[in-house]
Amino acid sequence: MKYALVTGGSRGIGKAIAIKLAQDLGYHILLNYHSNTQAAKVTAKSIEENHVKCELLAFDVADAKATKNVLGNWQKSNPEAVVEVIVNNAGITKDGLFMWMGEDDWHSVINTSLNGFYNVTQQFVKSMLQKRYGRIINIVSLSGVKGNPGQVNYSAAKGAIISATKALAQEIGKRKVTVNAVAPGFITSDMTADFDEKELKKMIPLQRFGDAEEVAELVSFLASKKASYITGEVININGGLYS
Repeated sequence: MKYALVTGGSRGIGKAIAIKLAQDLGYHILLNYHSNTQAAKVTAKSIEENHVKCELLAFDVADAKATKNVLGNWQKSNPEAVVEVIVNNAGITKDGLFMWMGEDDWHSVINTSLNGFYNVTQQFVKSMLQKRYGRIINIVSLSGVKGNPGQVNYSAAKGAIISATKALAQEIGKRKVTVNAVAPGFITSDMTADFDEKELKKMIPLQRFGDAEEVAELVSFLASKKASYITGEVININGGLYS
């Protein structure tokens, strides 16, 4: 059985991606979430409407031991299962000016995005190389591409993932495993709920926020065989705000 693993998949962009991978590519879904079990169950129901399995895996991607235990135990229980696609989507923000930023606000954001990428991807990359096929897709951000005031921690985390994407792509391309990053701009979600959409839309050439489903369409393409000659890329999806 072929699976796609989506981290931070209970809501927002992660939810849309998980549903789209099931719809378009017929993957069974491993849906990681941290704490919102109710939202994860609702998402799983939507995924299973596409006649695929969805297994819920609750763990914090920033916690190396928990990640290894949960994913390792799942693999032992499902020896025939193959994870072909990893979407590293889990991320948190703790915004504030750098001069006032506490250690916890710095480390928790870095740990979730950057260490989370390592903790999750490390579990499956060897298998992908052995099978000579895989898709690793990292959800980064406009903040990681251009930097964002008030988000030095988030920009640092996402900028690091962009560099890691380019480096890993060069390491493993010869085994037909691609690694790409998707950098959304302002997307309607819980993360942007407190933003002044009316003012921010004026800065965006397309004059609107994007939808999670639009990001999911791009990820679905990158996860497919159609994207087999694309690797090491950072693809912006931001309405022309910064390209």
